[in-house]
Amino acid sequence: MPNAPDPETDRRWMRLALTLARRGLGRVAPNPSVGCVVVKDGRVVGRGWTRPGGRPHAERVALDAAGPAARGATAYVTLEPCAHHGRTPPCAEGLREAGLARVVAAIRDPDPRVDGKGFAILREAGVDVAAGVCAAEAEALNAGFLSLHRRGRPWLTLKMAGSLDGRIATASGESRWISDEPARDWAHLLRAEADAILVGMGTVRADDPRLDCRLPGLENRSPRPVLLDPRLTLSEETGLVRRAAERPPLLLHGPEADPARADALRALGVEAEAVPLDGAGVDLAAALAAMGRRGITRVLCEGGGRLAAALLAGGHVDEVHWATAGVALGAEGRPAVGPLALDRLADAPRMDLTATRRLGPDVLSLWRPLG
Repeated sequence: MPNAPDPETDRRWMRLALTLARRGLGRVAPNPSVGCVVVKDGRVVGRGWTRPGGRPHAERVALDAAGPAARGATAYVTLEPCAHHGRTPPCAEGLREAGLARVVAAIRDPDPRVDGKGFAILREAGVDVAAGVCAAEAEALNAGFLSLHRRGRPWLTLKMAGSLDGRIATASGESRWISDEPARDWAHLLRAEADAILVGMGTVRADDPRLDCRLPGLENRSPRPVLLDPRLTLSEETGLVRRAAERPPLLLHGPEADPARADALRALGVEAEAVPLDGAGVDLAAALAAMGRRGITRVLCEGGGRLAAALLAGGHVDEVHWATAGVALGAEGRPAVGPLALDRLADAPRMDLTATRRLGPDVLSLWRPLG
């Protein structure tokens, strides 16, 4: 067996595998988006990433590309190879049978059907297994899959674009365009990497949005619309309903909604489910659990200020992407976050700034909850 590469070499190849894995985001749920690189004598002999729909897995694609060259090589995989039989044999067995000398994985798979079993299959066959390379990067990339298995709900990203003074529209509702074109392209890339896009009925009534990805070449990467409609007021003339045959929306409504109206929307291609209410709105924990049951792993929220406030107040936000434009709209503008009913500063939701970058004339900030 060849000597193990040094840690920097392992990180270099794993970063390539992570880059490949990113290609599957938004297209593989409920499966994880995995990348795999097979390296022999310092050269890539096979590479792959999880294909749309979750099959074939990244390891299988990389092994097929490598062919006989996989024997004695090292495979870099962003997640522990699967150990369970499904529509395809376990990837751990495929790696073993290919004669790999070494398998380097970024993180362990929390799926109870795997969770260490993939590593055990390889070690029992005499394959050298290393784990934890670029673990933080792999955790971030597959945050949705990990959240689904650890918490039973998808990862939720709150996306907002607004003014220097925290406004997302003028008093009259005008918001096109506060941010510039690079920030709008970034927003569509977020959509392309999400499984679902969440809005409330205020946004639907005000904008009749398409909620799709319109980046050239990524038009087929549009996420599934999820609508929160406590009283089931969604009009059959809404664009999302008219286009339901292309992308069936998930409509989450209150338990007292008119069953006949729900059936009429189902007949048009809308999937409707009753969930509990929390005050005047949909119980957000129940809504996230309903999405999780459908295998949705990554949710992008593009709702208005009221929904943003409810998500933040309930502790449901996993990250905030905020694009700040160099314009001020004043106190009469519509706020990015609605009322939080705070009496004490100590009760305010607090975030940690984890990254910033320029998007043309705008600034993107990435925030994660403290604690």
